[in-house]
Amino acid sequence: MSATDVTDITDDFTATTRANSEHPFWQVIRTVPNFPKSGIDFYDITPLLRSHIEAVIDALLAALPKGVMDEVDCLGAVEARGFVFASLLAGRLGKGMILLRKPGKLPPPVANKAYALEYGKDTLEMQNNLPPERVLLVDDILATGGTLMTAYELCKSAGHDVVGALVLLDLIDLHGKFPVPVYTVLQR
Repeated sequence: MSATDVTDITDDFTATTRANSEHPFWQVIRTVPNFPKSGIDFYDITPLLRSHIEAVIDALLAALPKGVMDEVDCLGAVEARGFVFASLLAGRLGKGMILLRKPGKLPPPVANKAYALEYGKDTLEMQNNLPPERVLLVDDILATGGTLMTAYELCKSAGHDVVGALVLLDLIDLHGKFPVPVYTVLQR
């Protein structure tokens, strides 16, 4: 399927059907069973990044209710694929970004928080000397919610107002309720 085909098909979807399992992006996303460990299905979105990036950014923007971006000062980019989406969205919208990174990647002063993943543990850091802003968190996939919740908590502890989260794929059965609205293109 070409990038044009996905874009044309995506344009035909209404807001109520954008997140369903019949979305044309599922024709491009590759499911890798037992990766990174046994029992985990990994959704490989890199084919979307290779050939359909404009359609993906259009779909992410379409997933946001009207007026949400008027409430946002900057995007909270969650490492690593959240950087890709947040960068493209920030460029298109003229918004700034806050980076939420793995340890040792940002100059001090930083705040950090450890968290559990569905297959291990990790830590996120962010600069904690930034002026408070209204932030929309951006990431690729919401699974158990550990990474996104940690990003939320770091932003809140630094004085930012998190107005929501935007993800390409929400694995809704793997996480509980999130403290702010989660906007998504795909659900599984």
